Amino acid sequence: MNKCIIGLLLLNFYLIGDAQTIETVNIGKQVWATQNLNVSNYRNGDPIPKVEDDSTWASLTTGAFCYYNNDSASYASVYGKLYNWYAVHDARGLAPVGYHIPKDAEWARLKKTLGDNAGTQMKATSGWSDSGNGTNSIGFAGLPGGFRKLDGTFFHIDYFGYWWSSTAFSNSNAWYRSLCNEFSVVYRSNINKASGFSVRCLRD
Repeated sequence: MNKCIIGLLLLNFYLIGDAQTIETVNIGKQVWATQNLNVSNYRNGDPIPKVEDDSTWASLTTGAFCYYNNDSASYASVYGKLYNWYAVHDARGLAPVGYHIPKDAEWARLKKTLGDNAGTQMKATSGWSDSGNGTNSIGFAGLPGGFRKLDGTFFHIDYFGYWWSSTAFSNSNAWYRSLCNEFSVVYRSNINKASGFSVRCLRD
């Protein structure tokens, strides 16, 4: 096992009107969730709107979530929810108390800690198409949950995993990280804030 791993911690996140049990893993000096966030309420208990309609999703400038293909039965338990960046940035708090959505610099720190083949180390050992599975040697257990485009359509399930950072790139775009079934790298780019990505929590 990678020497960066100190151990697995089982923690309970209890939100008002929401409950999610999440495993975390120590990677270097960071403590990362090993599951995508799957909550329906902000930290203060306010509900996060679930938006399925494509045109409504495309026009949003406030927080919302959905499931891939709007199909919770097939995707919720494995991949969690897809959130737009407005939910990530909402002052009411998307992450549980004691945790936050990682900044762009914190994602960069993770990649630096892992060094070469960071993507392979981060990808789960199953679930990726075309023999694109990883080693999961550091316990991140990244899965290819796909994403929702600005126009509301869905893409890349089984081939790509996308995770928001909390860092804005511009008035319209924010930074994210992604993993691909074909490669061992961790990609960094930015995209419109109305897109729907997975979210991982990082301990404060």
